[in-house]
Amino acid sequence: MFTELGSMFIQGGFWMYPIMAVQVVSIALIVERVCALYLNRSLNARKIVNSFEKDIKSGDMESVIQRAEKSGNDPLATLAKVGIQSTMDLGGREELQLKMDEILIEESGRVDSRLGFISMLANVATLLGLLGTIVGLIKSFSSISSASAAEKARILAEGVGEAMNATAYGLIVAVPALIAFGILQNRANTLSDDLNKAGLRMYIWLGFNVDSIPTKKRTTR
Repeated sequence: MFTELGSMFIQGGFWMYPIMAVQVVSIALIVERVCALYLNRSLNARKIVNSFEKDIKSGDMESVIQRAEKSGNDPLATLAKVGIQSTMDLGGREELQLKMDEILIEESGRVDSRLGFISMLANVATLLGLLGTIVGLIKSFSSISSASAAEKARILAEGVGEAMNATAYGLIVAVPALIAFGILQNRANTLSDDLNKAGLRMYIWLGFNVDSIPTKKRTTR
């Protein structure tokens, strides 16, 4: 199999090298996103936020902060610390919502980061394969115009072979990249949905500990 792939690559001409470069980059991005979305993250946001429920509802914010500190860089822990700090600063529900929305938007951006490049590279690989096909056909037809009758069949066969190999390699790169993009996009959407639902639940609980800004009593000197 590897011998046939090597032979196909050699016969594919110059455009096989740009397609190979696209393949290397797409594989690197897929591996990085798999590590980021599957190994470094888990669907436990709502489970974590439920562990904060008792302390938040009882107003024991210090215990929540200590527990969040132990969670390290977990996005929900960051959300809890920002939300509680806003509550303790008496910023009101409006400030609480805005700060929590800011964290959620930033986290959604991290989850979706670089996913679009995988889809783009799949399309680029397909287009490079088609470009290699067109170039191979142009080369073969332009060559047979000045060739002898005995050589025309050989030149035409080589040109068509180069064209088909480029198309095949482009599709070999594009199809797995598109499949990986679909799987990773679904994972990113699931993670974002899990975090948003957990964030909404936390906002509801924290909202009981703060008043809306217009209803606050302000003291004047």
